[in-house]
Amino acid sequence: MPDAIELLKIRRSIKPREMSGPGPTASELDTILTIGARVPDHGKLTPWRFIVFEGEARARAGDIIAQVFATKNPSAPAADIEVEKRRLMDAPLVIAVVSFAKPHPKVPAWEQELSAGASAMNIVTAAAALGYGACWLTGWYAFDRDVLDGLGLKPDERLAGFIHIGTAAKPAEDRPRPALSDIVTRF
Repeated sequence: MPDAIELLKIRRSIKPREMSGPGPTASELDTILTIGARVPDHGKLTPWRFIVFEGEARARAGDIIAQVFATKNPSAPAADIEVEKRRLMDAPLVIAVVSFAKPHPKVPAWEQELSAGASAMNIVTAAAALGYGACWLTGWYAFDRDVLDGLGLKPDERLAGFIHIGTAAKPAEDRPRPALSDIVTRF
């Protein structure tokens, strides 16, 4: 297992289409979810929760996504509907991070949403630390209310994203990163 700083320096997103099995074991999944829940959370509000999609659950979720897509795009070709049906099928594990803000006099909604984002990033990092590829994605279906309802989200809940986790089929290529001189100022 890499040292924490080295892991953070080399972590890369792996495209779901470049993943396969195996995915995390039940014990590793518990570790990933535990780490996902260890994030800054001002007020101890726990303004996030997780939905785990494994096995057939990925296909059932894809059926919901495809059905909503077909309803909203009645002239869509069957091939496009099939693409929507397979949205969660490439990686053996997908974790949805659900975000919701609770009214609080000292903790604004924005801060609670950032906590959900931190949770998603912890999940990605934990998966990488365990040797898996991971990718945090959204897409139209992460913002569509009909899809969210079909996946069991409450009216006041939104998706921070879907995190796809599996075994990388090939080494990840890095992308250009900004030079610190372009993004850092000193006050």
